[in-house]
Amino acid sequence: MDSATELPEAATPAQPATAEVPRRYGWFSRLRSYFIFDPLIWMYTVVLGIISIPVSLFGNKGRILHGFARFWSRLIMVTIASPTKVTGMDAIDTSKPYVYAVNHASALDIPALYVYLPFEFRIAFKKELLAYPIVGWHLKRSGQICVDQQNPARSISSIRAALKSLKSGIPLVIFPEGGRTPDGEIKPFLPGALFLAIKAQVDIVPVALVGTFDLLPMNTYHIKCRPLEMRVGLPISTSGYTVRNMDALSDRVHQAVVDLHKGSI
Repeated sequence: MDSATELPEAATPAQPATAEVPRRYGWFSRLRSYFIFDPLIWMYTVVLGIISIPVSLFGNKGRILHGFARFWSRLIMVTIASPTKVTGMDAIDTSKPYVYAVNHASALDIPALYVYLPFEFRIAFKKELLAYPIVGWHLKRSGQICVDQQNPARSISSIRAALKSLKSGIPLVIFPEGGRTPDGEIKPFLPGALFLAIKAQVDIVPVALVGTFDLLPMNTYHIKCRPLEMRVGLPISTSGYTVRNMDALSDRVHQAVVDLHKGSI
C-alpha cells in the first residue's frame, strides 16, 4: 500500500445527550415551606389585608390597594427566595392600556405579576375567590374584575367596569385558560376570553410565566424555591377582529404564549 495513502479515521461514536436531572426537594424543603414560608404568607395576607381596607377610605382606593397588593407580593417573592428574570418588558409602552394575557400555573403567579409588571393594573378573577375572607374583600373593593364562569350573564356589570377601566387607561391582566393548569402544560383558552380586548379595541400582550408550576403546583402547599422567568411578547393588534372571528385571535395569542413559554421567540 502506498505510504501516502491516508487511512480513513475511525468514526467517533456519538455521545449520548445528557438528560437534565430533575432537582430533588427533600424533607428540609417541605419543612421550610410548611413551617416558615406558608405561615409567613398567611400572616402577610391577614395583616396587610386588614390594614388595607380602612386605609383605602382615605384617597384613591384603587391606587392605594394596588400599592398594598404590590407590597404584599414583594414580601412573598423575597420570602420564597425565587429570583425572577424578566425579558421583553423594555419593548412595551407601559403607558398604554393593553390587555396582558398570561398563562396560569400557580397561586404564586399573582405575586410575580404584581412585582414585575411595573404599573397599576386590574386583574380578572373567578367569582369563587370572593368566598375567601380578606382576599375576597380586597378583590371587590380594589375594583378587580369578577368573572362568573358558570353564568357569564352575571358578569355583565364587571365587563362594563373593565371596559371603562381600559378606556380610562388602566391595563387589564387576564388568565385566558380560566384556571391553573394541572400538569404544567398551557391549556386552550376559554371561549370569549379575549372579548374585552376586542370590545375595547386594545392590543393584547402575551406573557409567559416560566417555572411557577414547579414552584407551587395545584393541590399542595410545598413551595420549592427555584429561579423563575417572566417572558413578555410583542403586542398583538385586535384591529380587524370582531366577536365573530374572535377564535382566530385567541389561537394567535395562545400560540404566542406557548412559544414564549417554550423559549422559541
